[in-house]
Amino acid sequence: MPRALSPSEIEDFRDRLCEVATRIFADKGADGFTMRQLATELSVSPMTPYRYFKDKDDILAAVRARAFDQFSEALENAYDSGKTPVERSAAVGRGYETFARSHPEAYKLMFDVSQPNEQDYPDLVRAGARARKTLTLHLEGLRDAGLIKGDPLLIGTVVWSAMHGALMLQLAGKLPPEYDFSRIRTEIFGIVANAYGAAGKK
Repeated sequence: MPRALSPSEIEDFRDRLCEVATRIFADKGADGFTMRQLATELSVSPMTPYRYFKDKDDILAAVRARAFDQFSEALENAYDSGKTPVERSAAVGRGYETFARSHPEAYKLMFDVSQPNEQDYPDLVRAGARARKTLTLHLEGLRDAGLIKGDPLLIGTVVWSAMHGALMLQLAGKLPPEYDFSRIRTEIFGIVANAYGAAGKK
């Protein structure tokens, strides 16, 4: 009879399982993911993953929550590195790009994979809400400083949509090579500043 794993060993295995599952989900999609392949890559029996997760959807929710938390931590650290609202906003923009490039599989699972039953996974709901907060916090700072006017949540959605779209196009090789993403990012924030700048809003 195998010995019982310690709490730290269980946590380590769950982390390793999530890392492998993230790669498989990103590569094959939710439909192409199988528990058997996961077990094979982990060098465990086909039933072992079921000791830690109920099913494939449970694993997908866990790896997406993990990705959102990693993303949030990266942007929170970027935000904290700035001393002024403008510096914090610029740092968050750079942090967004850096995370997407450094963690392409996690980034893909966050925004390119959806689960119809997301509300059934409280940890995923929590992590998603945390990520949305990190995308608007720097804009709240700009608003509070009188640099922009408007709803930070709406403005954050505009910024995220533009950043995500441009980044995915560049990663897919669909943008001219001379358009460095840092230049595109600067243009996005410039457009937002012009559109929502306090001086130009009634």
